[in-house]
Amino acid sequence: MANKRILYPAILLGGFSTLATVLLVAGNLVTRDAIQERQREDLLVSLRQVVPAALYSNDLLADPLQLPSPDGVPVTVYRGIQDHRVSALAYQVSSQGYAGEIRLILGLDATGKVLGVRVLSHSETPGLGDGIELAKSDWILDFNGLSLGNPPREQWRVKKDGGRFDAFSGATITPRAVVTAIENGLLFFQQHQTRLLVSPGIRSVDVARTGDAPHE
Repeated sequence: MANKRILYPAILLGGFSTLATVLLVAGNLVTRDAIQERQREDLLVSLRQVVPAALYSNDLLADPLQLPSPDGVPVTVYRGIQDHRVSALAYQVSSQGYAGEIRLILGLDATGKVLGVRVLSHSETPGLGDGIELAKSDWILDFNGLSLGNPPREQWRVKKDGGRFDAFSGATITPRAVVTAIENGLLFFQQHQTRLLVSPGIRSVDVARTGDAPHE
């Protein structure tokens, strides 16, 4: 009788644990597709802010390219195609700010000129470092139209460091981090230009054979 009294709660507890696990798995399956679709929509919104619609006619999320970064983490590149050529591209860049990592989306044209930059996430001080957000300031728009040679490489710094770019009053670390992230993103384009400008669906070996590969 004592064994039965012990066994019954154990079976009951096991049944509740199994039921909870089944419900958790079922809930995950039901919400997974919705979450993925929301993430896709958010990514498209960010991409469209830095890559003008007039520059491409394809699905920006189709055929993304992954290339290694200096730190070994793959960089996912989304490319706009027009007339069967890569006309624009966008990818994430990041740098360490005052309060943590600052993540940005950087859009470039096929020559490496900045089409746009937007903040994806940051933890900078409200009222100071959050001036990197377009909703708080138009500072981030100052990068539009620039490239690694315009301004010259040595001027890709905030003015306090002898460069071209303004900082915020009381917050130099944040804009310095953004400038560094964008500069590194432009270096990434320069280093991988040939791969980046090969249209999806065209093998690099075929491009090289026909002599149509862009030159770095």
